[in-house]
Order: sequence, then C-alpha cells, then structure tokens
Amino acid sequence: MQRVRKAVFPVAGLGTRFLPATKSIPKEMLTVVDRPILQHVVDEACEAGIEHCIFVTGRNKAVIEDYFDTAYELEDVLQKRGKTKELQALTNDLPKPGSMSFTRQQAPLGLGHAVWCARDIVGEEPFAVVLPDMLTMAAGSKQRCLAQCIAAYEKHGGNIIAVEEVPPEETHKYGVVSVGKDYGATFEITGMVEKPKGTAPSNLIISGRYVLSPEILPILEKGQKGAGGEIQLTDAMKVLAAKQAFHGVRFDGKTYDCGSRLGFLSANIAFALANPEIAGEFRALLKSLVGSV
Repeated sequence: MQRVRKAVFPVAGLGTRFLPATKSIPKEMLTVVDRPILQHVVDEACEAGIEHCIFVTGRNKAVIEDYFDTAYELEDVLQKRGKTKELQALTNDLPKPGSMSFTRQQAPLGLGHAVWCARDIVGEEPFAVVLPDMLTMAAGSKQRCLAQCIAAYEKHGGNIIAVEEVPPEETHKYGVVSVGKDYGATFEITGMVEKPKGTAPSNLIISGRYVLSPEILPILEKGQKGAGGEIQLTDAMKVLAAKQAFHGVRFDGKTYDCGSRLGFLSANIAFALANPEIAGEFRALLKSLVGSV
C-alpha cells in the first residue's frame, strides 16, 4: 500500500460571502485568532504526515504563495529590533524548500475540476484533499481529522471520506453518504448523493477531508457536470465506487465551516478558548459581553 504523501488544497474560490473583506484578501487568509485559516489546515496536514502541499489557486491569490515564502525585509527588521519571539514564529511556519506547489484553476467549474487541475503534480499515487473552509479541532488528545482519515486508509485501503452528523433538515446543503457495514469509528459507504432533494440516505455529510486513489483523476477529466452545473467531486467518487471501496470516518472532534460568517466567528471563539496564552482573559471577556446582551 502506497503512503499518502500529498494533499490538494482548492483555494480558488471568490469568498463572496465575506465581501467586502475578500475584495482584496483571499478568504483563506482571514485569520482565526492569530493564524490564517489556510495555515491552520496546512498544520493539520503536516501533523498527519503530508509532505507535499498542492494549492489550486485562481486570480488575485498570489498573496497565498507569498505567505509561504521567506519575508526577507520583515525578518531583517525583526532581527535588528531584537523581536526574537516574533521572528521565531515566522520561521517556524516556513515550509521546507520544494514541499509546496501552486497551479491555477482558470474558471470556477467546481471542486472536482479544481482537484483535476492538480493531476500532474499528484501523479500516480493516493492523495488527500483538504477543503480550507472546513477547520477542524480534535476531541481531547485525539488527532485532527486528516490524521484520522489517513489512519483509516492504512487500515482499510481504497478511498476515505470524513463525515459528520447534521440535522436531517440541513442535508440538502451537502454531499451525503449511505452507510453499509459499520465498524464504529469507520464504516463502508454504499452510496453518495450531492445536495439531495427530498429524503437523504442518512444525516452524515461529507465534511471536507478525503483520501483518494489516483484513478479518480481520469474520471474527473471527462468533465461531466452535476449539481449547480459544476464538475462535482462527489459524482466522480460515485463512479469510482463501482470499482473501488469507500469508507467513511466519523471524525472524533469538531468542524467549523469558515465559509460562513457564523462558522468563522465560532472558530475564532473555539480556537481562542483553546489557546493557553489568551484563554483566561478571553473567557472573562466573553462572559462580560454575553452578560451585556
């Protein structure tokens, strides 16, 4: 079984729900506490053993590439001013040379198309897909979502999808899976549907972390459009599922949808409360604010 070394990050979206902030700042670079959303998910990928991050970008996203590069002038100023802590924070997050690649999705044709745009960099090996909008926090001492998915891949092989429960009335907003043989934390996936109309097969939604075999790329290449007139990753996975096994991972933790304003605010609160440097003061501030509402 090949090891999962690469992860694809689709970051070409326009972020229209956060306008006017995203007029000049990519939504992936909005900060949760003191780190961009994208840095949080890259951290999750690196903790899971990912060695090569592939970013599928679009117009006006050059700041993402710059963010993961050395900032010579800033580092020089920090060093001359003796700001050792701030300088260390910058250098700690710098990726290893050659560990990041960037490619373009010239038109917003859907998630499946974005993944296909990374085909030449992915090559012929299993790979992860990480949706930056979905920010995860592990429960207790558990690993974060992608690490749980890779552990499931090492156990079951095939293809892995992270899922989580939502109220049945919300299933029409997401990709939803059908449950086969159940192993507890993992289960066989017997079907998938993107944004189901009417009764959904379950209340388990696809939550933004995948481990996929490279055989999905020729399926995506056909460019068949699905829900919303876009090339849907879920539709390609359904085709691949006729040939290869898919398993779901019930993520043991919490996911915050930073593609929505409420999800983004919730993530900031949760990560602030989990940060030992500011948690105490922030909790007291929250109590005073809630009491004044």
